[in-house]
Amino acid sequence: MTQPLGQPVRAGRQAQRTDEYDDGPVVFRPASKDGQKGRLSIQGPSGCGKTWTGLSTAGGFAEGERFAVIDTERNAATLYVNDLPVEFDHFPMRRYNPRGLIKALAAAAAAGYPVVMIDSLTHFWKGAEGTLDQVSQVADSKYSGNKFAAWKDGGEIQDDMIEALMSYPGHVVATMRASEKWVLEKGSKTPVSKGLLAEQRKGIEFEFGVAAEMDETNRLRFIKSRCPAFRGLVLNQPNGARDIAKPYLDWLRDGGKEIDATTWIDAASSDDATPKSLLALYREVEASSALATPLMHPKTGQPTSLGAYIKERGMALKSAQQ
Repeated sequence: MTQPLGQPVRAGRQAQRTDEYDDGPVVFRPASKDGQKGRLSIQGPSGCGKTWTGLSTAGGFAEGERFAVIDTERNAATLYVNDLPVEFDHFPMRRYNPRGLIKALAAAAAAGYPVVMIDSLTHFWKGAEGTLDQVSQVADSKYSGNKFAAWKDGGEIQDDMIEALMSYPGHVVATMRASEKWVLEKGSKTPVSKGLLAEQRKGIEFEFGVAAEMDETNRLRFIKSRCPAFRGLVLNQPNGARDIAKPYLDWLRDGGKEIDATTWIDAASSDDATPKSLLALYREVEASSALATPLMHPKTGQPTSLGAYIKERGMALKSAQQ
């Protein structure tokens, strides 16, 4: 039996907005790309080249630095160590509680990896202790078998995982297993292929800045892209570093500047921090949509979020002054 993981603390989703952190002012600021990172998903059937292309792209994002791979595919990524010009550190997982991914992301962020690759995200949906499994367990233990009611809890677990993934303070590459979707159109007896359906929560591809699908011939087709360079583009046996990472980085950096999340973490942990400075820091992080940035709590060593840590420290200091 696996050991229970520490419960990540959610930021910005309390049931009642009663304190100064949650009930902040509405402030519009000039739009910019500052701090934006690559968010890429690659979905496809077994053998299509997801892992290879993902590693190549992650290496391109890392630009010569080591990156992190969270592996649920029985160490598949390690098979390509000598085949690709990339260097990465590897963490295999065998149980797929979404909170476990949050913890792994927090550890990767603490180690300063510029890129994290999840191969694959499917397991955290339908694998052992994944979201579907969590819903079944909660339904039996809390809702007398009512899975519909259990989705209130299961959905929050899934949402927390996606928030942590999208708020990782570096680039993210995620692969997902997929199968072909066939439908019977009105008046026809012959099924028609409607493309590949990712084995994850419906609509997961909309969470990523760029989403692509690959087929058995190693043909990659972009199905969603905020980056203009990829719209409508099809690549045969793509070189991830050259064909995906480079144009993606060029676009992100056109008018945007890097933001180092460690600056925020250092400010939150500073001995000179005050309730006023921490509230201002919280607003700055909030404006950058980074409250959910995964973080290992400096004192407890448990996974939390940057927003939750800033708020916890600010309120503790304020209470000490009263």
